[in-house]
Amino acid sequence: MTKTETLEDFYRQKFNWMPENIKKDIGHFNVFRLEDCMGPGKPPVQYSRRDFYKIVLMRGRHIYHYADKSLEVFGTTLLFFNPDVPYTFEPLSDDSSGYFCIFKEAFFSEHLKRSVRELPMFALGGKPVYVLNTAQDSYVAGVFEKMEEEIKSDYMYKYDLIRNYITEIIHYALKMQPTENLYQHVDANARITAVFTELLERQFPIESPTQRFSLRSARDFADHLTVHVNHLNRAIRSTTGKTTTEHIFERLAGEARALLKHTDWNISEISYCLGFEEPAHFNHFFKKQTNSTPSAFRG
Repeated sequence: MTKTETLEDFYRQKFNWMPENIKKDIGHFNVFRLEDCMGPGKPPVQYSRRDFYKIVLMRGRHIYHYADKSLEVFGTTLLFFNPDVPYTFEPLSDDSSGYFCIFKEAFFSEHLKRSVRELPMFALGGKPVYVLNTAQDSYVAGVFEKMEEEIKSDYMYKYDLIRNYITEIIHYALKMQPTENLYQHVDANARITAVFTELLERQFPIESPTQRFSLRSARDFADHLTVHVNHLNRAIRSTTGKTTTEHIFERLAGEARALLKHTDWNISEISYCLGFEEPAHFNHFFKKQTNSTPSAFRG
């Protein structure tokens, strides 16, 4: 299963540096300009869970993928992400701008009467997208700018002040209604199929005998996408005409052929890295898929 993105991963991928206090600061907080992290030359936002919360003020046109939903957003949107649900963005224009902040639950744990994850925009199954008009954009951007200014200051109580700014954004959103019409995506099946294909392909190519193909079953993928396996199977069959398992097996057989042809690894090593517990299981799978044994194929 693709691992959850940690704060360390985030800093490494986006900035190639790490704050000195990240290990000891369990309630870590930071704030950024969106254009410093997205766009040409920047790494794409991976579809995965994070181990931190994120609040984003985003301008421009994007498709936002959250669990099995796909939402096209444009103009200015305020988005809230919790650590339990995987997500990514797909920019559709080159004019993205805005702000985002990241923080761990511990940043608030001693300061709120309730857990952050109980707030409606962070709750599982909640609706975390709010479309803003020009005046609302200006207001929320102003709060982010205050956070930017404060994080750079030497003020002894700056994190108390920043917590108040985050709380202000949360309550500002709670007074609005989440944008219901964004949740009427017309082709959720196509999106979940695309996400499944992306996750499948991300496991290849196998480049070393110690690498292991880990998402091997429809249930593995469904768990990773936080959807029911029957929902995943229906979406993929309706979009492609093939079952989830057929897609996995076809891709696995293709990688097996490549490894047999282009490496000098023995069959036990290939069997292991493709996720088979025993070479005999790999032999049976390969023969069923190709009508040939691995040894005969290798020639």
